[in-house]
Amino acid sequence: MRNIFVDSLKQTPLEQQKLEIVERKGLGHPDFICDAIMDNVSVRLSQEYLRKTGAILHHNIDKSLLAAGEAETRFGGGIVKKPMLLIFGDRATFEARGVKIPVEEIAIQTAKQWLKENLRFVDPEKHARYQVELKPGHPELMDIFQRKGRVLGANDTSAAVGYAPMTRTEEIVLKTENFVNSQNFKKQLPESGEDVKIMAFRKNNSLRLTMSMALVDRFVDSERDYFRKKEELSEEITRFVRENTDFEETNIDLNTLDVKGRGIGGVYLTVLGTSAEAGDSGQVGRGNRTNGVIPLNRPYCSEAAAGKNPVSHVGKIYNTLTHKLANDIYNRVPGLEEVYVWLLSQIGKPVDDPAIAAAQVVMKGNNSFEGVRKQIREVIDEELENIDKFCRDLTNGKIPIC
Repeated sequence: MRNIFVDSLKQTPLEQQKLEIVERKGLGHPDFICDAIMDNVSVRLSQEYLRKTGAILHHNIDKSLLAAGEAETRFGGGIVKKPMLLIFGDRATFEARGVKIPVEEIAIQTAKQWLKENLRFVDPEKHARYQVELKPGHPELMDIFQRKGRVLGANDTSAAVGYAPMTRTEEIVLKTENFVNSQNFKKQLPESGEDVKIMAFRKNNSLRLTMSMALVDRFVDSERDYFRKKEELSEEITRFVRENTDFEETNIDLNTLDVKGRGIGGVYLTVLGTSAEAGDSGQVGRGNRTNGVIPLNRPYCSEAAAGKNPVSHVGKIYNTLTHKLANDIYNRVPGLEEVYVWLLSQIGKPVDDPAIAAAQVVMKGNNSFEGVRKQIREVIDEELENIDKFCRDLTNGKIPIC
């Protein structure tokens, strides 16, 4: 019998509260770049382990730093003076059963491929350097992967929490960043860089989005041209937000550090579309939660999911599974307003048998909690029973991490 606890919460659902703050770091943000690349390395490495040894082996590629380079922005097109430096850190298995795994090669090739496919103006050979600091893991943690069983033991004592549903504010923040980094948007407005950050503030039924978006200098001829293009971008984003929300009032502020009359020093220009070229470094775990946003009103753990192995590291498995569980409960069990799911592991214990699996729910109206308690428990038990399938989806990169 799994230790599953289900309880009701007596609180005002976030959607009905007066204040909400939500953030998202977009595709070209240095923190997003680190999360996305390191998780892609984990996926590629897991598949190589399976191909060469028949099993996923110990690895955690979840310590990474993207050190900003140096660039000189100019109207009409600037130059990169010093490339970014991407450092891969933590642990991996380099050899098993006499078979060598080209860990360093996989890490660098994966990073180059991600940069090429996602950042239009970054040349992975020219604009980035790579430093692999991955080392073999501790023998006891590595031994977890040699122990038999349908599922492995947890390689950490860790807790995670997920929730459902997303609020209107959370949804529009996610949708807006996806919109401005879509292929159609970039084709229509190529001056818009991939480095986007959105901070949303909702007060009652009014929404304000403060956005930063790097503009690519080769498409901007002058200071006057910058502010003209910025106005076009702002209008297009405002149109999208208002068409996709039902707030009484919406306001969008773009690149609020800008000051007219100060030339290059008063505008947000980049050579490559990301501040990592010169202005800002990145790090795994400082970006979005696994559901794509940074929800300041919600409980969440500090564990970084990106890059951790998908079969024993609960920092990845539970961080993603709690959100899936919360959504499954919300969609399958009637009468719920809000759902929170907590999972706590104990190192060495099977990942399908957490120390505690807990659901806390806010009921809708006068619906009876006792009438749904058993059904909620069954949803949790079913998901944990099939956690091996969930881990396979993580292994194959089918579940978004950032």
